[in-house]
Amino acid sequence: MTIAMPARPLRLNLRSDGHLPADISWRIDDGYIRANTWNVEGESITLGIWGPGDLITPTGCGIKPYELISLARVSVVEHQPSESDVLDFLRDQFIQTTELLQIHRVRPAEARLLRLLHWIGNRFGRISSSGTTLSLEDMNLTHRHLADIAGMTRVTVTKALTRFRSQGLVVRVSEADLLVPRIDGLGISPAPFGSASIPFLRTLSQEPPAHRKAGFLTP
Repeated sequence: MTIAMPARPLRLNLRSDGHLPADISWRIDDGYIRANTWNVEGESITLGIWGPGDLITPTGCGIKPYELISLARVSVVEHQPSESDVLDFLRDQFIQTTELLQIHRVRPAEARLLRLLHWIGNRFGRISSSGTTLSLEDMNLTHRHLADIAGMTRVTVTKALTRFRSQGLVVRVSEADLLVPRIDGLGISPAPFGSASIPFLRTLSQEPPAHRKAGFLTP
């Protein structure tokens, strides 16, 4: 008699800018994944970013092209999601896409970049009374990646970050980490350069998922 062994879940390790099959559900063990599409001019549009512990499932949204691209080195394992898992992911995808679309409407470009840094910090950074600290090295957020996500040029991102540091809008706390200071009681700075403030939506459980997994609490 032949005993069939249960199939082991597929595991993949990707380098930065690797492409993950988008027709399979994945649990991220390590690293960060962003969902991308493009407009007719070939410009990249980021629809969401997920980190360690997050689940990614096929969306069925009909957006084409739709690709999952690794920001940093990524380890993922195939996962069989429950119906609840799928619904949670779709809600989170919708919220993230809405927030990123709001950010893309911010003008001028420097204000947009600062909003993006606050958004990334609120989702993946370490929150304290001083602000949020995010590791550019851990997430591999190069100036090119930030430019792609914000819809800017790499040169503009580099110049803007230099200006932010000189104005205290971001603070370098180590070679790889940036502190995005709290400005008001919400932990979101008033819009610089005269642009309007954008109230960011919270994630499903009213707490950034990466913070919950790491044991950080929003003050």
